[in-house]
Amino acid sequence: MQKILVVDDELNMRLVLKAMLKKENYEVATAADGLKALDILATSNVAVVVTDLKMPRLDGMGLLEKVVSEYPSIPVIIITAHGTIDTAVDALKKGAFDYITKPFEQDDLKNVINKAFKTRMFSEDEVVLSPDEIDRYEIIGYGKGMTEIFDIIKKVAPTTTTILITGETGTGKELVANAIHRNSTRKNDPFIKINCSAISENLLESELFGYERGAFTGAISRKPGRFELAHKGTLFLDEVGDIPKEMQVKLLRVIQDHEFERVGGLQTIKVDVRLITATNRNLLQDVKEGRFRDDLYYRLNVLPIHLPALRERQEDINTLADYFIEKFNKKLNRNIKHIDSRARSLFHNYSWPGNIRELENLIERLVLMAKGHSITIKDLPEEFNFPDEAVITFRPEDQKKSFKDIIKSKTGEIEKQMIIKVLEECDGNITKAAMWLGLSRRGLHLKMEKYNLRK
Repeated sequence: MQKILVVDDELNMRLVLKAMLKKENYEVATAADGLKALDILATSNVAVVVTDLKMPRLDGMGLLEKVVSEYPSIPVIIITAHGTIDTAVDALKKGAFDYITKPFEQDDLKNVINKAFKTRMFSEDEVVLSPDEIDRYEIIGYGKGMTEIFDIIKKVAPTTTTILITGETGTGKELVANAIHRNSTRKNDPFIKINCSAISENLLESELFGYERGAFTGAISRKPGRFELAHKGTLFLDEVGDIPKEMQVKLLRVIQDHEFERVGGLQTIKVDVRLITATNRNLLQDVKEGRFRDDLYYRLNVLPIHLPALRERQEDINTLADYFIEKFNKKLNRNIKHIDSRARSLFHNYSWPGNIRELENLIERLVLMAKGHSITIKDLPEEFNFPDEAVITFRPEDQKKSFKDIIKSKTGEIEKQMIIKVLEECDGNITKAAMWLGLSRRGLHLKMEKYNLRK
């Protein structure tokens, strides 16, 4: 169960929200003020925070600042009265996920919480580091590929150029966008982000452009959109390739004219926004196949930045693994000193389909479960280990072969068994298996034909 932390100084409100959310199968913790909430956050795995603004000791804004600083992956939803809408908007600019106004319908709160969980799920594909853990733009990497990314960040950050960041899930696209903003002249203004995959098609327009009171059922007050909140700052649109075509037209207009109207509104609003977008899709292929507008693509792709997959950053794997060991030693109160050479060798042979997020999750599990002070090959999950039979089994005919030919044949056996294993893990899904193995779909097909695995 996903845990929600409800923070409100009114006992009745805490009880009502707890009962309502438990009916939705959420696990719920409650706190009467921000300080108690921080105690719970330090000892529990909280997924979403719902907090009132006005509270004793530490109020909602103070709690928001702490959560954004110390737990940046946890969405914070603000509950506010009608008279404090401006304060709620200020909270959004400071990093709150969203806000709802009292009195509110239960469905409104459920929808916002559901959206927060989806956003958290997507954001967990990126590595999020707290301020006391940052290293070079909050991005860890010292190899040639990442050094080039750092150089690009330095060059583009001071400009207003529109940027398209591409790369597989888990490669750190949001971190690069944040680094560009923090090193720009807009760093003291809002950095507003939205994951286009986490929001349903019919709500995306109101999320981007806001809405007027009465624009649709449930619109009981005016609400600014993400473009409006990002005025003078930076707007990061993650998974921009998932925006439906009818919305692509409206997005193109904002980019061209720097103006829009709220849903249900007549007033034209002008904005000064630096736009950074990201996707794990091949947008150019989507353009060719008619799923993405070519004029919008070329507007977004003014300056492309491609992030390499972890399997393409072999020189950074040890650095990242050591960093995560140190991080989780502190978090879990453990004392893992190192990873032995055989385990590191398997790290370098693994394809890392989940990229840095997968490495982080693996290290957390290993640090928690390791029996000694070292992580060894025995601690690694099954997918990291080559089948022993492929390494040690020799047939009589091998005696007639040269050492070079034996190595070649054994390598082929290992490769074949790895492909069989991964295909079984992926239920025969060729695309997913190819990604796991670090191959193209065609490359995997060719190897399957080579080893008679087509059936």
